[in-house]
Amino acid sequence: MKITDTAIPAVKLITPPRIADDRGFFCESWNRARLAEAGIAVDFVQDNHSLSHRTGTVRGLHYQAPPHAQGKLVRCGHGRLFDVAVDIRKGSPTYGQWAGAELSFENGRQMWIPAGFLHGFMTLEPDTEIIYKCTDYYAPDCDGAVRWDSCGIDWPLEGIAPVLSEKDERAPRLDDFDSPFSYAGAAA
Repeated sequence: MKITDTAIPAVKLITPPRIADDRGFFCESWNRARLAEAGIAVDFVQDNHSLSHRTGTVRGLHYQAPPHAQGKLVRCGHGRLFDVAVDIRKGSPTYGQWAGAELSFENGRQMWIPAGFLHGFMTLEPDTEIIYKCTDYYAPDCDGAVRWDSCGIDWPLEGIAPVLSEKDERAPRLDDFDSPFSYAGAAA
């Protein structure tokens, strides 16, 4: 697996090699030992799969607060999306900064987003699927969001009107947000 840093070193891009022939390809999308060698020693407990029908669908920026904070290993199962992580660990030298990358079925890239980060994405094609592994179970009482357009993210919106949920439209701005995460306590 090729594992590279993003603009925020805790957020990684992971590209599993694909073995291709005339039938298609095979790839190992997750390997505990290989990720542990790269410093990502986590246990996943839940897989999520989301489908967005319309180009420009924005989901996020979401987080799950302690004690059920989640790290996520994100990939695109079909289509193309712009995936984003924003550091919300109080005291972090990269607090409020973001890292983003295009994930697609074609490029096979994945993004590792540790606990202590907002996560969101925007679809770049119709019927885009996102699949991700989580390090903790979903807990509705720990679920939260920050407004998608309040973090200075350079969303690829040219000619695209964003499609948002009511929850995401009503989320507080980053400047008005009191993060439940601290830099020293965000190990996973």
